[in-house]
Amino acid sequence: MVLTEGKRKYMEKLSDDKGIISALAFDQRGALKRLMAQYQDAEPSVAQMEELKVLVAEELTPYASSMLLDPEYGLPATKVLDKNAGLLLAYEKTGYDTTSTKRLPDCLDVWSAKRLKEQGADAVKFLLYYDVDSSEELNQQKQAYIERVGSECLAEDIPFFLEILAYDEKIADTKSAEFAKVKPHKVLGAMKVFSEARFNIDVLKVEVPVNMNFVQGFGDGEVVYSKEEAADYFKQQEAATNLPYIYLSAGVSAKLFQDTLVFAHESGANFNGVLCGRATWAGSVKDYIENGPEAARQWLRTTGFQNIDQLNKILQATATSWQEKA
Repeated sequence: MVLTEGKRKYMEKLSDDKGIISALAFDQRGALKRLMAQYQDAEPSVAQMEELKVLVAEELTPYASSMLLDPEYGLPATKVLDKNAGLLLAYEKTGYDTTSTKRLPDCLDVWSAKRLKEQGADAVKFLLYYDVDSSEELNQQKQAYIERVGSECLAEDIPFFLEILAYDEKIADTKSAEFAKVKPHKVLGAMKVFSEARFNIDVLKVEVPVNMNFVQGFGDGEVVYSKEEAADYFKQQEAATNLPYIYLSAGVSAKLFQDTLVFAHESGANFNGVLCGRATWAGSVKDYIENGPEAARQWLRTTGFQNIDQLNKILQATATSWQEKA
């Protein structure tokens, strides 16, 4: 990993003084609409989505090294970040075409790396759905798309964070035991592909290589991996890339995500932080819809703070500095 002076300064802004990225993720759009709609009869309004993002940014960025937001509903929140917090902005459209298994990537229509940088971004984040076992033609199409985004970020001298969500074209339910059996192959394979220099990626935002709900001693149901097998997959993940990599929380509970980080560290994974979303703030949604913004603020100041504070303590004991790979 070779960073320009400009990219290095941005990376320092995004991480804490130890080089650990403790970032808060709130670039959810479609997922946020569905979550909010559980507690009210109508689809949430733009004003509601913007207000909730502002509340989370105000209350939790004093305890995060940076925050990931989207330019569709998150721009008001970018104005209230803690002065020490860096900003990542998402570049991809939310969701994917459910009539096909291709899950092709697509940039937001009226945005570019230049425009995201002009909005104050310290990094550009792009999400890619990737199945290493898809056709060569499809995966070359996806790789070419990521090359374009990487070239844009290189031209703007801004860090490029690629978020990879592994899937299998033939398995619809990624939370199933069936998918859990192939997940290590899918996650590790994708990491190897996008660690190549041609993509100009600075940080990989990835899933852990196993579904922890199916690890012996972690879940209540079927066991797909013994603890030893799971630990070996974390070791393989460390060997799969020379780039800094951070974990996404993938919507699991705060407790399970924290336990996972400890297990990853003990297994030999030298990850460089997290971009943690729903595991930190999701509980505020119900209070916001049912009792208003002040109720949500109170939740964020108590349970939300506890979530992020506990996570930060675990990160200090488990994560390593991205600077060791720069």
